[in-house]
Amino acid sequence: MRIKMTIIAGLATLASSVGLYPLFASGGWFWSGLGAVVAVAAAGVLMRRFRVPAVFSAIGGLAALHLYLTARFAADDALLGIIPTPGSLRKLGDLMGSGWDSANQYAAPVPLAPGILLLSSAGIGLVAVIVDLLAVRLRRAAPAGLPLLAMYSVPAAVREDSVSWLAFGVGALGYLALLMTDAREQVGGWGRVVFTRRWSEEAEARPERPDASGMAASGRRIGIAAVVTAVLLPTLIPGIHPRGMFGMGGDGSGGEGSQTVTTPDPLVSLKRELTETNDQVVLTYQTSDPHPDYLRMYALDKFDGDNWTYSPLQSSPDDSIKGRDLPPAPGLGATSTNTVTTKIKVKREFKKLTFLPAPYAPTRVSIKGDWRVHGPSLMVYSLHDSATGRTYTVQSTKAVPNQDQLATGGSYPSDVMATYVDLPKNISPKVEDLATSVTRGAPNAYEKAVRLQRWFTSTGGYTYDTNVQAPRHVNDLEDFVLTSRRGYCEQFAASMAVMARMLKIPARVAMGFTAGTQVGPRDWQVRNRDMHAWPELYFEGVGWVRFEPTPSGATGQGTAIPPVYSQPPASGEQPSDQPSSNPNSTPSSAASASSSPGSNPGHRPDERDQSVGTDAQHNGDNGTLAAWLAGSLLVLLLLAAPMTVRALTRRRRWTAPPSQTTTPEVSAAHAAWSEVHADALDHGLAWRPSDTPRAAARRLSQLLELDAEASHALTRIARAEELARYARETSVPHSNLRADVRTVHTAMAAAVGRTTRWRARLLPPSTMTGFRATTAQLMETANRLNAKASGFRLSERLRLQERLRLPRRK
Repeated sequence: MRIKMTIIAGLATLASSVGLYPLFASGGWFWSGLGAVVAVAAAGVLMRRFRVPAVFSAIGGLAALHLYLTARFAADDALLGIIPTPGSLRKLGDLMGSGWDSANQYAAPVPLAPGILLLSSAGIGLVAVIVDLLAVRLRRAAPAGLPLLAMYSVPAAVREDSVSWLAFGVGALGYLALLMTDAREQVGGWGRVVFTRRWSEEAEARPERPDASGMAASGRRIGIAAVVTAVLLPTLIPGIHPRGMFGMGGDGSGGEGSQTVTTPDPLVSLKRELTETNDQVVLTYQTSDPHPDYLRMYALDKFDGDNWTYSPLQSSPDDSIKGRDLPPAPGLGATSTNTVTTKIKVKREFKKLTFLPAPYAPTRVSIKGDWRVHGPSLMVYSLHDSATGRTYTVQSTKAVPNQDQLATGGSYPSDVMATYVDLPKNISPKVEDLATSVTRGAPNAYEKAVRLQRWFTSTGGYTYDTNVQAPRHVNDLEDFVLTSRRGYCEQFAASMAVMARMLKIPARVAMGFTAGTQVGPRDWQVRNRDMHAWPELYFEGVGWVRFEPTPSGATGQGTAIPPVYSQPPASGEQPSDQPSSNPNSTPSSAASASSSPGSNPGHRPDERDQSVGTDAQHNGDNGTLAAWLAGSLLVLLLLAAPMTVRALTRRRRWTAPPSQTTTPEVSAAHAAWSEVHADALDHGLAWRPSDTPRAAARRLSQLLELDAEASHALTRIARAEELARYARETSVPHSNLRADVRTVHTAMAAAVGRTTRWRARLLPPSTMTGFRATTAQLMETANRLNAKASGFRLSERLRLQERLRLPRRK
């Protein structure tokens, strides 16, 4: 019944299930999973007790798991509280459906609702069934590691953080214990030691089993070394653990050099936060500003026709904000400004916050840890720290421009135009035509921006709707702008930024939080639904200023507020800001550029930002090409290795000088016969080691139905080998054995199929013969040495016992 192996398999499953801890808000899932593992293990013992076939053993485990889940979650609807009924099946189905919905609705860690608890218990139990089948029933402990590893892949797929090294170590030790137990049982199954006459009578009488203590000690050492290496090695690889061992030591700066900042796509979780049913407070702040502005985290300056991302940030220790003022805001000139002080406290529930929410434009930030600033965008970030649960203070300069200053802004700098007006060439001209139509008659860039904002918020017929599916295809933006006109802040911000660039107005998309809700004279609260995206447009002398194209109020994003300077100018608007929308407009593939980095359908929250600047893109392309070339070369070398070894072996056979006891004719005969042997193996022909050369030649001739020429060639080779083995060396004929070998090789290749023929050329099996022989010889030598050492230790022990033995009484 393999009771011990069953227990270890269950413990290994439970140890690996520890890796699921990041998914749940409490620990009750573990105890429910423990019950599932116990039920599966008990079923496995019963199946093996009655010698049930393996396939039915797995079915028995699944049946036991079903009974356990019924008793655990649907006892009221089951017969006797455990036997399934149609009612209990319906209840389990409903719970699974609700659990699946909750898993998709909440972000990890999820509350432990009954449906989610049922899913976790069923998943752990299913892994227990597979592990019990592989490791215990089929005695295949090594493949049982795959289902155990699958439990670690789930949290890695849905979260940004990796699983704790401690949780990994627990699971790895459980798997190693499973392997060691299986190995000990196999060694123990060899039976007791058979002693020879040289051992004493006492030793001979003892029914000892093989001494596996040395192997077990070696296994433990190897296992512990493997786990320690797996935990420590990633700390030596740049970028995986920038803070060093267990997150301690080092500042993540990577020395004095620079490194690229990589984060998940900023807008990937925007819709999830906006639709979060548990609209919890994510941060609070106190501010000296009676009308606080938005709290910005990201400035997305690159649009590739599909996603908005920010250019790669090359970070170095020189970018640290500790004890110094931040760089001045780009483009800010003589416009009126206010100095604002904001004290922000981030809740612990807001996980992995590596970019600081701060009013624009920050001039000084006081926070513990290694935080840095990107000068052109004034984004404040950290390579390894998180603002979760921290309190920090931001001093910022708030620009207060008036409409005249914005309307009379000078020409744009060349570097700003090069970066913030760039668009893909394949954007549909229909979107540009709409932008031109909306702003027709506007005398300057400012009035064009105001008309675009008004078009989205009031005159264009757009509707704010968070139930709209997140952008998934390249034509989603065009569909939003021209056809559906229904979406949330992601689409509004991205669309206005794209249309502004089409009008040669520098623009980017910002992401962060609205000002939130005031709860005191200087106190404000920000919730999940206050997460927001908006466009920022550049005006010389003022810098980057916010616009608000997303509808606000009860029918829009409730706390979104258009800035005062973005209200329509006194000069009034032309009727042309109401262009006729063509109902027959068809979206184009490229313009739909999704509004956010999260619009990629295959994008996960733990994926890293893949956007790159122009130089970085070229470098990345070159690096990718070099990697592909190196990988292709390596694959070709691996594929060519067997063929190369075969050719070198053939050459060595024919060119090896004869030994002192043989003649060149004898060496040639042995080489020819070895070549025939290798060719037979390469072409899949059976070769009997017990056959004499003459018998082997006769059998091959009949098997291959050789013609007269090939048959005579094979006969000459066999006769030469017989004479070289058994006759005097002077009797070996001086024939052209190389030509005979080529003739036989051609005949073998013609007698087999095309697949076998190509395998003989590219992957000749004979190349493994020497390797296997060498390996077998080394193993035999090691076994002999081990046996001698074991015998020596046992004889020494017996002699010592004999010396210490007390004399017997007469």
